[in-house]
Amino acid sequence: MNSSQTVEKEASATRIEADDNELLVELIDGRKIAVPLTWYPRLLHGTPEERNTYELIGRGTGIHWPQLDEDLSVNSILKGFPSSESESSLKKWLAGRNKINK
Repeated sequence: MNSSQTVEKEASATRIEADDNELLVELIDGRKIAVPLTWYPRLLHGTPEERNTYELIGRGTGIHWPQLDEDLSVNSILKGFPSSESESSLKKWLAGRNKINK
C-alpha cells in the first residue's frame, strides 16, 4: 500500500489587486482568490491608491497596507475570515481619517 504524507504549507501571495468591490490575491502556486472588499472595512474606505499600496510581509504570508494601517494573513483570506475589527475601533479610525483629510 502506498500512502502519501500531506504537508500543509503556508500560502504565499505574489501580487494583490483591489478595486471598489473585491480584493484579489494571486498566490505563489498560481491560484487567484477573490473576496468581497466589504469583508475588510479599512480597505473599503481606502482610496484606490491606498488599496494598491501594499507590502508583502513574511515571504508573502501576510499583506500590510501602510496608509490604511491594515494587516491580513493570506491563510485567513483563504479560510474566509473577514476582518475582526470592532465597530468602535473602525469608527475611531474613520474619525481620525476624516480629521487628516479635511
